[in-house]
Amino acid sequence: DMVAQALELSRKPHVVIATPGRLADHLRSSSTFSLKKLQFLVLDEADRLLEQGCADFTADLEVILEAVPARRQTLLFSATLTATLAELRGLAANRPFFWEAASEVRTVEQLEQRYLLVPEALKDAYLVHLVQTFQDEHEDWAIIIFTKTCKDCQVLNMMLRKYKFPSVALHSMMKQVRDAQPWQVAASRWIPRPSRGIFSSQKQRFAALAKFKSSIFKILIATDVAARGLDIPAVQVVINHNTPGLPKIYIHRVGRTARAGRNGIAITLVTQYDIHLVHAIEEEIKLKLKEFSVEEQLVLDILTQVNVTRRECEIVSVFL
Repeated sequence: DMVAQALELSRKPHVVIATPGRLADHLRSSSTFSLKKLQFLVLDEADRLLEQGCADFTADLEVILEAVPARRQTLLFSATLTATLAELRGLAANRPFFWEAASEVRTVEQLEQRYLLVPEALKDAYLVHLVQTFQDEHEDWAIIIFTKTCKDCQVLNMMLRKYKFPSVALHSMMKQVRDAQPWQVAASRWIPRPSRGIFSSQKQRFAALAKFKSSIFKILIATDVAARGLDIPAVQVVINHNTPGLPKIYIHRVGRTARAGRNGIAITLVTQYDIHLVHAIEEEIKLKLKEFSVEEQLVLDILTQVNVTRRECEIVSVFL
C-alpha cells in the first residue's frame, strides 16, 4: 500500500529496504520523504540491477541516485562478477574495496542435472510430455519452467492451460486484460493501467507468485525475472525451455530447486544449435550433464496437437 508506506517513510526510519521501482515511485510522488541525509546505499543483486535488458532498472536508479547525497558509502553485492561490475570497479574513485569469495562448487550435490537433446520443431511437444509425466508420477511436485522471452512465457502458459495443467506465468511485461474467449479478444479493451496503480504488472507478478508459493498452481512459467531472489524452497523440478546463453544464468535458474538440503532435478531442452552452450555450462559448473531418457514415440503421438495448440495461442497472444 503506497499510502501506508508513505506514512512510514515520513517518520524518517533509519533503514529502508526497497525495490528500485517502488522507492523511485515514493521519491517522485512524496514531498515528505527525502534521502538527502542518507549515509549508506546498498545495492543487492548489483549485476542484475545494473544490466540493461528485459528488466531495465536504469530510469528508477537514476531517480534514486539523484536523490542521495554525493558523500556516502556505496556497497554493491553480487553472486557473479559481470563486465559491467568490473568496469565500475575500474572507474570507481576513493580506492574501492573489493572482495570475492572463491568457490569451486557452482551447484549443490542434491541437484540432479540432466539435458534432453531435441529437434527445435519438437521442443514444445517434449515440454508437454515432461510436464505430463511429472504430473502423473508426482502430482504434488512444484515445477518452474524458464523461457527466453516474455512472449514465450505467455504463450506457453496459455498452451499448458489448454491442456488443463495448473500453470501461472511470471514475466516483466504482464498486463491486465478482461476475460475473453479467443475469438473475442480482438474486440476487448484493456483495463486502464496506471503507471504503478492497482493493475500494475508488479502487483500481477506478486499475485502470480503467491498462487505458486501457496500451491494453488503447481507450475510456474517464468523468464529470468524469477531466476534469482525468490525464496521458494519447495520446488522439485526446473525445466529450461531454452538453453541459457550464459552459464551464470543457468546456475541461477537451476538454483531454484534443491534448496535448503532438499533434492531436486533440472532438465535443459537442448537443440542442435545449443551444444556449445551446454559445453560452456559444463565447464563452468565442473560437471557433465547426464542425458534424460524419454520415449520419443510418446512425444510424436502428441506433436501435431501441440503444434496446433501453440499456433492458436500465438494468434491470441498478438492481441495481449
